[in-house]
Amino acid sequence: MPSGIGSHWSAHYNMMVSSNSYRLRPTWVEISPQAIAHNVRRLKQIIGTRVALMAVVKADGYGHGAITAARTALANGASHLAVANLEEAIIIREAGIRAPILILSYTPIEAVPLALAHDLTLTVYDASLAAAYHQKAQQAQQQLRVHLKIDTGMGRLGLLPAALSAAFASFTHLDFEGIYTHFSVADENAAFTAEQVQAFRRHVEALRAPGMTFRYVHAANSAGTLASPDNHFDLVRVGLALYGLSPSETVPAPPDFMPAMTWKSLIASVKTLPASHTVGYGNTYVTQRETLVAVIPVGYADGLRRAPAHQGEVLVRGQRAPIIGRVSMEKTIIDVSHIPDVHIGDEVVLLGAQGDERISAEEIGRKIGTINYEVVCSILPRVPRVPADDAATDA
Repeated sequence: MPSGIGSHWSAHYNMMVSSNSYRLRPTWVEISPQAIAHNVRRLKQIIGTRVALMAVVKADGYGHGAITAARTALANGASHLAVANLEEAIIIREAGIRAPILILSYTPIEAVPLALAHDLTLTVYDASLAAAYHQKAQQAQQQLRVHLKIDTGMGRLGLLPAALSAAFASFTHLDFEGIYTHFSVADENAAFTAEQVQAFRRHVEALRAPGMTFRYVHAANSAGTLASPDNHFDLVRVGLALYGLSPSETVPAPPDFMPAMTWKSLIASVKTLPASHTVGYGNTYVTQRETLVAVIPVGYADGLRRAPAHQGEVLVRGQRAPIIGRVSMEKTIIDVSHIPDVHIGDEVVLLGAQGDERISAEEIGRKIGTINYEVVCSILPRVPRVPADDAATDA
């Protein structure tokens, strides 16, 4: 290898990966910290100064990048973070983030020392689990911070009313900092949610009667937070709305909320196919006329749905271009016959805005039979996440 080629290649690589016009991977996701920052500030306006905001950054920040989401949320009004498991929490700690982190799901008993070492808060939803956590904390001669979870209708994790007991107060090495429940239909059924709120209030009071105290009482997810201040209590746990997405048509995000994710690719090939030419695996599509097609280097290995239905369209030069044939592992074919001057290297938007057009996660969810949560979470980690052009503005 000639002298100096390593440093030359390193500089060239850095230039390529930092440039929006050319990348080693011609498919990527852009994340806008400015959008997240705006959404967090608006959420704080909605909940007011007396209610704390817990930013839910599980599943790598709903596919947006947990570290970026956490730092941006904390810098703009959030005071707490929530994740699904111990691994996610430790990744955030190792990034130097010291804010309180609540683990929402199961933490193995053997992992309690790690939770203590990283100053993490665990969820308790079972009496025997609470006893085991207490024993581990007692052995370590430390206080383990926990939040008690009550099942008021979700049917997943959470203590049922019959399992509530004053015995929790005897676990002297557990610091019951909080108590919470989770709404099952806050995005569509206000009446049932109100019943959950009332049941939760009763259970909290029943536990307070023997002397238990909780600094934080919380119930509301994104839908619950946006639907009614009656759901707010002392703290709200917001995930989806943090990223500018709507919980449902019944409970939409405010119109000024900004989606933070854009999924892009580049055109790899442009050619004209004759009429009656088959397209893609299985010959499921046959051209009806002479058709200008383009290939984009993205497919189901990146998280672009193949079956039973795909998202239908992408954006090219500000216009919608239909996907034709089957989505392949890392190639997808689109019809660009109606779009002038399409060339290799042109930008393609799979999710997000281009010109005056936008393909939203909600639209994609409707087309493939799922919800916007799954759409953004399903873009696989192999697709690089990079800051959008506005990254330095408000993060």
